[in-house]
Amino acid sequence: MKKVLVIGYVWPEPNSSAAGTHMMSLLRLYRQQGWQVEFATPAQPSDHMIDLTAEGISSKNIALNCDSFDTYISQYQPDVVMFDRFMMEEQFGWRVEKQCPDAIKILDTEDLQCLRNARHIAHKGERVLTQSDLFSDIAKREIAAILRCDISLIISSFEMELLETTFKVDPSLLHHLPFMVDLNNCPTQTKTYSQRQHFMTIGNFRHAPNWDAVLYLQQIWPLIRKQLPQAELHIYGSYPPPKATALNNPKTGFLIKGWAEDAYKVMEQSRVCLAPIRFGAGIKGKLLDAMLMQTPSVTTSVGSEGMVEDETWPGHITDDTEDFAQAAVDLYAQESLWAEAQSHASNLLSARYDGQVLGLEWMKKLNQTLDNLAQHRLNNFTGAMMKHHSMASTKYMSQWIAAKNANCQ
Repeated sequence: MKKVLVIGYVWPEPNSSAAGTHMMSLLRLYRQQGWQVEFATPAQPSDHMIDLTAEGISSKNIALNCDSFDTYISQYQPDVVMFDRFMMEEQFGWRVEKQCPDAIKILDTEDLQCLRNARHIAHKGERVLTQSDLFSDIAKREIAAILRCDISLIISSFEMELLETTFKVDPSLLHHLPFMVDLNNCPTQTKTYSQRQHFMTIGNFRHAPNWDAVLYLQQIWPLIRKQLPQAELHIYGSYPPPKATALNNPKTGFLIKGWAEDAYKVMEQSRVCLAPIRFGAGIKGKLLDAMLMQTPSVTTSVGSEGMVEDETWPGHITDDTEDFAQAAVDLYAQESLWAEAQSHASNLLSARYDGQVLGLEWMKKLNQTLDNLAQHRLNNFTGAMMKHHSMASTKYMSQWIAAKNANCQ
């Protein structure tokens, strides 16, 4: 039985974020192999964290910059270590390398932080993205973590191409793994057009692209409401701050609903999902949920990025404010247009998100790399250099903090 250790940035919250859903699909996939899986994180428990014990997954709270992790991992001796985002690889990667040099190291990027940050900077500056935005200090850290790991999981096809062509990362170090959907459990029938009403959007309010989308909806919604005066926009998401709840306005139908106990249920009750995402990275869980619940969606080029290629989008994609509003109105008001958009969802799910196919492909890649790990690492000379140089600085800074904390106790 292989032993897997997943070092998480936060506790998994599949009902709060796409990242939490993606993490749980990976943990469940490892358990399906009959492997022993443990999830460890320095994060504090959260309100909406999943019960890992019920999933047959053990858990451990670990400390940053503390030698106690060395003792812990040397006793656990995992065969596979997966880091959740590059920050966890920076913090714990050198310790894993020291205590368990034969363990394969996987980086689950979730989305490329450097791309999301670069787009955020360009958006705030009201200008197009530049190479200097993208080649930031965050990019240097994130790409270094990718090079140090044996395999990095990349959720978006766009980000795969970006890493290979712009950052010149060897394709053997990357594996494209979108959201894994159990197509056998997808509903074949959902609420009809006449059984649904209102618009909706959903997303963790702590995620900057989601909050920006809410602010953008403040510009879009009056254009929609002018043509559909009885319609409402229901905005769901975990951890709404006071600045978000202050936007709640029953008079205009702009309603901040906050936490949704069942995201699928509120998605199915709505006629159209709105996702005017102006910056970000990865692929968008809310849009996948819309497909699952056969709810047509209106989004942007950033929102649909990496989610569709030759297939037809189940709704409309536009970056123009007025066109976005009109597309939302047309989908909402015209049943034939709505039904046509809805019909494209199952084709897109089958083409790109079949969890059984994606899971088998990932397990094949992982096992092949495990069987040839020594040669795989010899082929990655750049990664060996990164371990030799950059990890040393991280290591000594962490050791200095650990010594400082010990002296203060």
